[in-house]
Amino acid sequence: QVQLVESGGGLVQPGGSLRLSCAASGGIFSVHAMGWYRQAPGKQRELVASITSSGITNYADFVKGRFTISRDNAKKMVYLQMNSLKSEDTAVYYCNAKWLNEYWGQGTQVTVSS
Repeated sequence: QVQLVESGGGLVQPGGSLRLSCAASGGIFSVHAMGWYRQAPGKQRELVASITSSGITNYADFVKGRFTISRDNAKKMVYLQMNSLKSEDTAVYYCNAKWLNEYWGQGTQVTVSS
């Protein structure tokens, strides 16, 4: 069983930056593929970025060049650096872990507004 806890969300102005963190406990973190998803009000949850156990990254087109996902296996952490934020990035951001099973965090709110 893997537990995931996100942090780092908040209110930021357009063009600003935030860094989301996800702390994992339980399980063997290094074997899990990790991802960040988001869900805006009235919309489906969508993949933002993912990183495999070997460090291969994948990004949704709408964040390419602005967001960076990374992981620290020793600390059991995954991060999402978000730059050049736009109002349309406003959503609840969820951390996800996948291996034999799939796990979700409780989410952290990101609001981009002036």
